[in-house]
Parts: sequence; C-alpha cells; structure tokens
Amino acid sequence: MRTCGVEITGSDVLLCILTKDNDVFDIRDVRQTRFTLGDGNDTEVMRKFQFDFRKLMQDYQIDSVAIKERQPKGKFAGSAKGFKMETAIQLIEELDVQIFSATTIKEQLKRNPLPIEFEDTGLKKFQENAFISAYVYLMRKTYKQDQA
Repeated sequence: MRTCGVEITGSDVLLCILTKDNDVFDIRDVRQTRFTLGDGNDTEVMRKFQFDFRKLMQDYQIDSVAIKERQPKGKFAGSAKGFKMETAIQLIEELDVQIFSATTIKEQLKRNPLPIEFEDTGLKKFQENAFISAYVYLMRKTYKQDQA
C-alpha cells in the first residue's frame, strides 16, 4: 500500500509519502514535499495545481491520499484556497481520497500508536501532520476499519 498524507495550511499543501508492505513502513523520498498555490487567474492556477499534483501521484505510483480535515469556521478555519485545493485533489479520479477529522486521527493513534518517534523519521517538522494522516490511512486499511 502506498499513500500520500496531506495537510493543507493556508495556500500550501504539505506532503509525505508512506508505504506499507508486509508490516514494514517506508517513508519515500519525494521530489516535492510542498505545493504552494500561486496568484493569478483562479481557474488556470487550480488546473495547474491539479495537473502537477496528479503527475506527482502518478510518478510515485500513489493510489490513495489521506487529508487531515480542516475546520470550516472558527479560529482555525481553513482558507478558501485550501478548500479549493482539497476539492481539486478529491476530483482526481484514479485516487482514493479520504479525509480524517482530528477526532478520528486521535482515536486511531490511541489504537495503533506510531511505531517510531516523529523526530526519528528524518522528515521535516512541517511534514508531521501529513505523515500522521498517511499512517492513520494505512492502519485503517490494514485493519479494515470503517471510514469515518
């Protein structure tokens, strides 16, 4: 199983590619760990983002994406750009895209704690939530738990 964990913050999409084969996890090096949505014609910018994201997923043979859900309102609300990027990812037909709430992530980590301290993964700090999202997706797939 090969999945891409995603965290969307502001106009950035932060990535971490994680694979699991025979109960062994592997964090993949990836040429791009972040997409930043530029300014300009909204439609053209979104199409370019979707094309570039799809291409990265194809190049690394990713079949699933796990996104950490953002709040629609309140102090930690996601931006309009962020919701557009999330939608653009969800509309890529060949990907299984799952969105996990903070509660779902917390419950899954309680059931299946991370097998390694994040600091020991070699990833950058900004990739932590993307890594956790990918891990949660893989654990839910492994144990065939219903998607929340």
